[in-house]
Amino acid sequence: MQYWLIKSDPDTWDWKDQVKVGTKGTSWDGVRNYQARNNMVVMKKGDYCLFYHSQSDPGVQGVVKVIKEAYRDHTADDDDRWKMVDVAVVKAFKKPVSLKEIKSKSGLKNMGLLKQGRLSVNPVTEKEFSIILELGGIKL
Repeated sequence: MQYWLIKSDPDTWDWKDQVKVGTKGTSWDGVRNYQARNNMVVMKKGDYCLFYHSQSDPGVQGVVKVIKEAYRDHTADDDDRWKMVDVAVVKAFKKPVSLKEIKSKSGLKNMGLLKQGRLSVNPVTEKEFSIILELGGIKL
């Protein structure tokens, strides 16, 4: 099992939007960065992802899981370079975990989110994932 952090601008796709589609899931499309795309290509069905709101009030909102592995992104016209995965809601956090909290926690100092802040799909270690779950007040 691998762990990931996926980012969305809440003006484009909000956690509430993700919750509405629930366990049916939806495509995680529109990624146009090669490194983020490469991260999605290695995602496996069942991998957990931290759902992160970027831009206004940044922070982790909850957990989703990969329900379909990488395939051609339908929003990329006829360009086969771009991929997407499908994700479904697992659980909302009792309280969102802010970027400020993440930056202040010693066990999270090396997170990809903090080293490559603009990257929309980042790997997360199992330890980092566990710390974030604890900060969010949930267990899986």
